[in-house]
Amino acid sequence: MKDCMDLEALHRRIHKVIGQCNGIDRMIERNVPCEDILLQVSAAKSALHKVGQVILEGHLRHCVRNGIESGNADETIAKFAQAIEYFCRMKK
Repeated sequence: MKDCMDLEALHRRIHKVIGQCNGIDRMIERNVPCEDILLQVSAAKSALHKVGQVILEGHLRHCVRNGIESGNADETIAKFAQAIEYFCRMKK
């Protein structure tokens, strides 16, 4: 994975999601209106989805390319199809 993408940028995205979730938790404790909490849940969900998208794109650009170039096309495509299936389970 280290070769696939910018890990620092990915960590920043993850920490943003963690911060959003902590903020949601504080909102619940402060009895903030449901609509406001749901808006923040939606934002955190979108941010986490973007993390998955960045990982999937990095996997395609590096791991899939390398697998096909090294002659393991069938296995590489099968693994990529599985990765897409996992990503698609993250309903937006």
